Order: sequence, then C-alpha cells, then structure tokens
Amino acid sequence: MSKTLIIAEKPSVAADLARVLGKQLGKFKKDDSTQSYSNESLIITSAVGHLVEQKKPQTEDGKSLPWKMEYLPVMPRNMELEPIDKSADRLRKVLKLARSKEVTTIVNACDAGREGELIFRNIIRFGKIKKPIRRLWMQSMTDDSILEAWSTLKSDEEMLNLADAAVCRSESDWLVGLNSTRALTALQSGVGGFNVTPTGRVQTPTLALLAARQKDILAFTPETYHEVHATFTARGGSYEGRWYDVSWKKDEKAPQRTKERLWDADTAAAIATRCQGRPGAVQETRKPVSMPAPLLFDLTSLQKEASNRFGFSARRTLQIAQECYEKHKVLTYPRTDSKFLPNDYLKVATRTVGAIAENMPEFAAYANGILENRSVRPNKRVFDSSKVSDHFAIIPTGKFVNLTGDAARIFTLVVQRFLGVFMPNAEYEDTERTTVVTSPGAEDHFYTHGRVMLTPGWRALYGPDKRKKDELCPVAPRESVTTTRVEATADQTKAPAAYTEATLLTAMETAGKLVEDEDLADAMKERGLGTPATRAAIIEGLITQEYIAREGKELIATRRGMDLIDLLGKIGLSTLSSPELTGEWEYRLKQMESGRLNRDTFMKDIRTYTTDIVEAVRDYMQNGKNPDLELTCPACGAKGLGSRVDAISCNSCKFRIRRVHAGLSLSDDQLCELIGSGSLPVMEGFRSKFGKPFKAGLRLVAPQTARSTWKAEFYFDSDRSTDTKGEEAPAASAGTVLVKDQGELELQVSDKQWSVPEFAQAGGRKGFTMSRTILGKEISEEVLRQVLAAGKSELLSGFVSQRTNRAFDAFLVLDARKGNVGFEFPPREPRQKGSKDKADKKFTAASATAEDLSKGTNHGPVKVKGKGEYNLIETETAWHVEGLAYGKTRKPLVIPRTMCEIELTAPMVVQLLTKGKTELIKGFTSHKSGKQFDAYLMFNASTGRVSYEFPPRK
Repeated sequence: MSKTLIIAEKPSVAADLARVLGKQLGKFKKDDSTQSYSNESLIITSAVGHLVEQKKPQTEDGKSLPWKMEYLPVMPRNMELEPIDKSADRLRKVLKLARSKEVTTIVNACDAGREGELIFRNIIRFGKIKKPIRRLWMQSMTDDSILEAWSTLKSDEEMLNLADAAVCRSESDWLVGLNSTRALTALQSGVGGFNVTPTGRVQTPTLALLAARQKDILAFTPETYHEVHATFTARGGSYEGRWYDVSWKKDEKAPQRTKERLWDADTAAAIATRCQGRPGAVQETRKPVSMPAPLLFDLTSLQKEASNRFGFSARRTLQIAQECYEKHKVLTYPRTDSKFLPNDYLKVATRTVGAIAENMPEFAAYANGILENRSVRPNKRVFDSSKVSDHFAIIPTGKFVNLTGDAARIFTLVVQRFLGVFMPNAEYEDTERTTVVTSPGAEDHFYTHGRVMLTPGWRALYGPDKRKKDELCPVAPRESVTTTRVEATADQTKAPAAYTEATLLTAMETAGKLVEDEDLADAMKERGLGTPATRAAIIEGLITQEYIAREGKELIATRRGMDLIDLLGKIGLSTLSSPELTGEWEYRLKQMESGRLNRDTFMKDIRTYTTDIVEAVRDYMQNGKNPDLELTCPACGAKGLGSRVDAISCNSCKFRIRRVHAGLSLSDDQLCELIGSGSLPVMEGFRSKFGKPFKAGLRLVAPQTARSTWKAEFYFDSDRSTDTKGEEAPAASAGTVLVKDQGELELQVSDKQWSVPEFAQAGGRKGFTMSRTILGKEISEEVLRQVLAAGKSELLSGFVSQRTNRAFDAFLVLDARKGNVGFEFPPREPRQKGSKDKADKKFTAASATAEDLSKGTNHGPVKVKGKGEYNLIETETAWHVEGLAYGKTRKPLVIPRTMCEIELTAPMVVQLLTKGKTELIKGFTSHKSGKQFDAYLMFNASTGRVSYEFPPRK
C-alpha cells in the first residue's frame, strides 16, 4: 500500500502532527529506530533544522581550499550540498524513508516561510528525490489550524517561486560571504599571522549603520546653548512658557539649531531681564486629537516593543514567540512581516476576542465591550488581504495555557495589541498657547503646550496613564497675564543616541532610512536589511565576531568593526557596506517570491557583484593602496611596517603588535608612538575580562627567550617604572630618611615616585621605591617616612579599587624583602550574634529568595553548562537563572550580586554559568578575618552550588 511521507522541521512538530492527524486518519505508532510515526497511510518524520549546507570549497584534488587570493573568486558552476556533521545520522534516516518504495508522495511540513522551504528543498535536492511534493502551510499550531492546512494542501507549483527565492538567498549569502571574507582575510593576513575578517551580504551593511552612528558620537563636540523659561500668572493660576524666535528657519545642515535655543549667554540674560514683571498677551488654540491604536504586531515590531518594555534582545523575543507558537500554541506563526489579517478573518477574530473574555479576567471587560459593540468589523487598518503574503500578523490563537515569566510577558503584549485595534481611539484635547511679552523696544514670544486625555480608549488596556499631566490653567479672552519669574538656563547639545536593538531593527527594516511614520515605514520594508526571521541572528553574529558590543540596552560598534568599514571605504568597496544596495537585493528576492523576477537573472547579478568585490581587493593589494607606515622594525631593522585591521606587522620578519588591547583599539598614530618611543602614556578606555573599565599605559617589551615574541604590556600609575626608555626627569635628593633596622639613608624624589637607592633588600639586592600616587591617593612625604621608620602607616582612606571602582581604607606596610609597600586591611567589626550575611553562607539553590523579576534587568538567554538555555535576570540583590531549579522543593537558582565584597558583573556570571568556572578574581574580603584573598568561583550544575576554588600557593 502506498503511503505519504510528511517531513516536519522539528521533532516536536512531528509529534503534534501525529497527535492531531491521528484523530481523523488513524492512530500513529512511533518507531524510535527511524524517529518517525506511521499508520496505514502516512509516515511522519522530521529534520532538526538544517540537515545539509553548501559544500565547503576544495581544490581539484579534494583538499581544503587555501585562504589565498589566487584561489578567488570561488564560483562553482553547481552549488553542491553536503551533510552537516552533527545532523548526518538524522539526514540518513529521513532520506531512507523518502526513498522507500512504499512512499509515493512527500509533504513539506517545515515552517511556513522562506527558511522552512529551504530546509525541505535542500533535503530533497541532496537526496535526489524525484517524487510528487505537496505543501502543508500552517498559520498556527492549534489543532484546528493543522486540520485546516491538511485539508487544503498546496501544490508544488504554488511553492516554486518561494523555493527559488529561498535557494537564491542561501547561495548568494554563501558566494558573497565566502569570497569577501577570504579576500579581506588574505589582505589582512598579508603579513604577521592569520586574521580572519568575516563579512557578509547583510551583516556588513548592518555593521555600517552602527559604525556610522559611533563615528558621529565620537566626533561630536558639545556646544553650550541657552534657553529662557518664564512663569506667567493669570487669574486662574500659573503656567510655564519657553521663549522662541519667531523669525527662525530650519537649517537641515544644523539640526542642533532650534527656535528655542540661544547661542549667546548675554542675549539670553537680556531677554530674561527685560521680560521680568512685564505683562503678557495670550493667544491660544485648542484642537481635539484622536489617536488610533498601533497596528497589529509583525515580528520586528514585537521585537522592538519587547526591547523597549523589557530589555529583551531580538533573539530572545523570537525564541519566546516561537515557543508560544510551537510549544504552547497560544500565538500564530511569529516569523511574519505583515501587520494585517486577511479580509475573511472577521469570524476568527471575533471568536478569539470571545476566548479572551472567557479566559483572561484582567482583559475580560475590554473584550466583552468589543463584543457588545460589535467592534470586530471590516477596517483596512486591521483586515487587508493585499498586505498579507505568506503569513498574517501575530495574534492570539484562542487557546490558553498557564504561562509564566517571559512567555507570559510576550503573550500579554500580543493580547493587548490585538484587543486594542478593535477599541475606540484615545481622545485628547491639545492646547497651544503663545504668550507675547512686550517691553520697550522688544517683543518676546513664549510657547506653552498642554494635552488632556478626554477618553482613554485603547490606552485603558495598559493601565492608568503615568505620564505627567499637561493641563493648563485657564486664561480668559483678552486677559493680561504677568511674568512673575524669568530664568535663563544653560545646557549642552547631546551627541546622537547610540542604537538600541529597537532602533537598529527599525533602521534594518528601512535600510538605514529613519522613518517615523508607521505607514511609510511599512511601504519601505520590502527594501530592508534581512527579514524579520533573520535580523536577530545578524545582530548576534556581529556580537560574536566582536564587531559590535552590547552595553546595557545599547549596541556599540567596536573599533574592530569601525576599522573594517573604514577599510572597505579605502578599498572602494562601499557597495559591500551599503544598506541601500543590500536593501535592493532583498527587494529583488521579494520580487522572485511573487514570480516577478527570474532566478537566473538574480544569480547572474550576484556572481558579477561577488567578482567585483574580489577584484577590488586584488587591485588594492597589487597597487599598494595601503602604504606602509614609516617605521623601523625594532626586531630586524627593516624599513616600513604594514598596517592591518588587527595589527601592525613587519614585511620582512615575524614582528607583530596587535591593535586591540583589553577592548581598546589603537590608532595608527598610537601604534607608531608605541613602537617608535617604546611606550604610550596612561590612558582610559581599557576594559578587563569582567567588563570593568581601567586606566593603563602600554610599553613595548622585547623577547625574553628564544621562543617568546615582541609584545605590548600594561603598566599602571603605581608601577615603579613606567617607561622602558627612561624618559622621566631624574630624581632629586630629598635629604635623609630613617629606615627601620637600617638607620639614616638618602631619600630621592622624582615626579612619580619616592626612592631609597641604598635600601637593603633580602638576598643582598638594594633599592626601595614607592609611587607618589597609589590607586588614586596621593602619598605625602610624612606617610612615606612613617612607613620606612615604623614599617606601617596609620590607617589611610581614599584608595580606589581598579576592579570595583570602590573606595577603601588600608594601612601601607613596608615589604623589606622586595623593597616596596603593600596593603594591610583593618579588621572588620564583629557581627552581632545571630546575624547572618548571605555572602558568608555556603551558597546553594536553597538560599534563593523571592523577588519581583519583572522589575529586574533581563540579560537574555544564557547556556548553562550541562543544563540548557535559561534567562538571566539581574535584580537589586541577586542574579536569577529563571526556570532552573534544584532539590525536592524546586528552589530557583539565585546567585548573590555581591560575594565577599566583590560585586559580580554580568560577564562574570555568564562565564560562571556557561563554563562552570570564572577567571581568577582578585580582591575578595574574608568576613571572618577581614583579609583579602584571590579565588575562582565554581558552579556545580548538578547541585546548583557556587563555591570558591583557590589558586595553588606559590
């Protein structure tokens, strides 16, 4: 008997299909050996995401292709596929079923979108399967939706355009990404090492947006401006007004210039003086404002809202929405770019509103109001089939389960947005008031705006309006008001705001054109960077490659990322970093999906584009467009050092100094100074492995052994020597000083340190030095003499830890063995009997305390070693690993924010959870002895215990 094989994208979907279809078509039996379900007419199996990928480039003899320019461009005539190593076994099982003689038809049940189509098509293409194909196209994972999709299977012909677009997207990304990455890597690896320089068709233009913004921020110079604010008193009360220039005209080239700003303090002061106590005439207009609810969510707008409301990353929001669709079945398909529903969806929408009324008490009143008023009616802002392609907007399915944590937050957002589009507009009254103050020889205008909510409409879904009320006191017609207070204020212009995930998603959606109007932005989405389904991965990829960094809610281009964009400009490859051009590629893929563009035409243009990229890099390398720096190599004496994105290197030997040190990328000028003079002065901008900022200098150090190499190492203010070249002014005599057990010795002083050359160290060596500034505290001569005479200073305050940036008190103690000083810390006050400090206890999951996680900062998902992926939330007192629990009582895993006086940062906690062990952390303080100690933090994934591990004694 012939059978139909259904191939789903994931095992969980295959299980759901077997459960639902089994009710109508006969119960399925599970076969673990083939990882499938079968009955008399159907076999259901699944992939696990992508099972095959583009074949890695090889030489004619089958070896890996070298990363050299002579092998580029890589342009295979036929884009071959190969199994992904970790999925090879799954692929064999799927293909065995597909090739089975009893299988006569194959149904594609992978996710209903471009990527799901690609997963299925690649399996069929790799396996050379030649059997009839049908498409199961599901809008949601509810039982009814699955049965509806099964009863209306699409033909293979209907899906060919989408399949072409999916394959072209994959092949074009491979061609552009592989060739541009290898070409730029060959350029950057021309001297001194192998410097992989990843680039891509979509990721590089996205990086260009962030790099351009970061350049604007770094180049910004604040200007001081002045404003004049006045308080006016009328019979009905008082109100505020701000002066403005009635003759002002907007200048696109000077966006900081606005009509309210004055650039001269004297002018602002003169306005304030002449207006004080003067009468004012009032001109006022009132107008009603009706604000409709926002459109329904597509994926990008949901990601932006979750970023603004909860601090979720785009990737995290997609994960939660996919979980709500696939596992909980409470949301429709999330990877959609539409904010509308089909015209024939009125009945479904009405049923969904009714289900909300029955199952969500907090929204029941609003849902019942919608039903009573019959508000689910034809409306082009909601129902518009012309704006729905593969999938409609994200809405509730009408199914309800008990959701908690982030899933509940995302589901609630979607419910609120869904109900809102059927509720009345929010109604306001806007008041614009101009107060004209007349004084001898002048007339000054002050502007006041007020807004009063008349009826909340859809805004009631979000609770009381917490914004400041802008109600204005009444002013009667022709009433004269009095200027009772006038103040000239000074402020500074602000640099452009760094991108957040929300604003970057908007910029990607419109290919860098910042558009505020929602309808206009929707019209531009066809030319965006990437798709709603891929943008989160693009952002995370840039972070992984260290081209950008996430700092709180902000996304910042790193020096590495900015240098890459600068390099592309020098080479003449601005096309690779052009958001507009890449947006055009995406638009052409959309045209292919709708049958308006031929696949061969698209790929021909991509191959030409890829060849142009390689030839531009080749030309740059051959014609010397990257001139050597005029430096002499300190290793071999050769003239000229090559500047690369990652390093400065010698063309004649292996001398190489990397550009980035502790997160700070050095410019060519700084590297020239380091190599030429041997050092760089102390500067800001470095960050430790745990994300803590610190100040340091750099000095060039020659190889100490035959196997070692030249390197740049840090030095600090407190180092005894700060320059290998000895540039510091010579020390001067400061008389004699009494040294414990050694008598009177000569004391010398320089700009940076005290020294006693004849100080006798243990082992026969001589010399004592102490910095005049230690950890931010200036050390007086009196303190120095006390340390040398008594061996210990009095208790000193004002030291600042470089690691925690906290101030602390300590004694300075003479170390006669080494000829320098160290710290000794005062004993801690004994705690009262019975008191307990959470940081003292051996921390386990049982110590977790209940906190309101909704008020914490969400740092997104973290892969906990041996456990899987969980959300990491930071509260005032602890780090919470949401959903991970231990013991019979299922207490959640909570890690204190502070352990033995060390505040645990996000990078520390992430490293602890993912690797099970942190780097060595210095500066813990024992609560029993008050002494400081260094240790590693250890995490036992089996028990949930966090403990200390101490380094071996020297």
